This record gives sequence, C-alpha cells and structure tokens, in this order.
Amino acid sequence: MRALLLIDIQVDFLPGGALAVADGDAIIPVVNRLQPQFDLVVATQDWHPEGHKSFASRHLGKNLFEVIDLNGLEQVLWPDHCVQGTPGAALSDKLDQKRIEAIFRKGTNPEIDSYSGFYDNGRLKSTGLADYLRGKGVTEVYLVGLAADYCVYFSAKDALTEAFEVYYIEDAVRAIDANGFEIAKADLEARGGHIIQSQSLLA
Repeated sequence: MRALLLIDIQVDFLPGGALAVADGDAIIPVVNRLQPQFDLVVATQDWHPEGHKSFASRHLGKNLFEVIDLNGLEQVLWPDHCVQGTPGAALSDKLDQKRIEAIFRKGTNPEIDSYSGFYDNGRLKSTGLADYLRGKGVTEVYLVGLAADYCVYFSAKDALTEAFEVYYIEDAVRAIDANGFEIAKADLEARGGHIIQSQSLLA
C-alpha cells in the first residue's frame, strides 16, 4: 500500500510567512492533484512551543541562520515560526485537507528541533508515524512539502531507515537552499530512495 506524506505545508513556510520557502505555494496545486492517487494521505505539522531553543530570538548575540551546538547537536537558528496555536502554524487553507487521515505534530519539545516527521533530531523520541504507517499496511511512502532540503529530506531519510520504499516527488517540494536541495537528492538516491516527478503518478 502507498501513502502520501504532506510535510509541513504550513502558513509560516509559504510566501509571506515567518520562514518562507521561495515559491513554496507553487506546490499546493500539484499536491492537491496527487492526493486522490493514494490510499492514505498523512500530514506533518511543525508545532513549536513559544521560546523554542531553535529560535534565534532565544540566543542573545546570535544571528538568524547561524549554526550553534544545542545539547550536542548542530542547530540552525531559525526565525520564530510555527508556534503552537498561531495562524502561522496552521496548514495552508489552499491545501485540500479532506483526505488527510492523521496529522503528526513535531518540534514540541522546546529543547530539541525536529525536522523529520518520524523522530526529533536526536532520535530521542518517535512521533509514532512509522508504526502508524505499518499498522495501515503501508510499504511505499511518497513525500511532498516544505522544505525540500530540511523537513522533507530528513523525513525521507527516516522513512528509508524504517524500511519503507521511498519516493521523493521533486516537483512537489521546494527548498530553502538550491545547493542543499541537490545534496539532499543525491544522498537520498545513494541511500536507495527514488526521485520522481508528479506526472509519473498522474499520467
């Protein structure tokens, strides 16, 4: 069985949002067309408490996008984004949400970031997503969403580690950094993932 994972298609990651991914809104029509092709559609949602330690605003004298050591892990310092209960944390209202069976929230621990929809960055705590997918009989995972070089990439890596067949739909993701996007795709292919286009599923 195949599942479509909608990764963090949230207001703060779209143009005008706190951590906007360039052209991020362009994926939404593609994602909406893809959803009927799948038996199961699941979403992830960045869901940070106020004052999350990945926020640059928590670190006096540090700059946005500076990289620090946070509890032994490399951490990019982001703008405050996807704070629980704020409009920026909501899934986009342009996203068709009728087919979404479950939403897995991540980044809820203020001490550690969580790019992947499966685990936090230290792999200390699971979101339960892998067990949920297995419980539904899923063997193939197709990923779309934002941002291609962070949350979609880390979710794809964890899906591979969890022994799912992984398909990364290139035209249904957008990246923060073009170079990071190329590195992410090459790494996923080296790990056994597949880079595909939405048209191969819609044809």
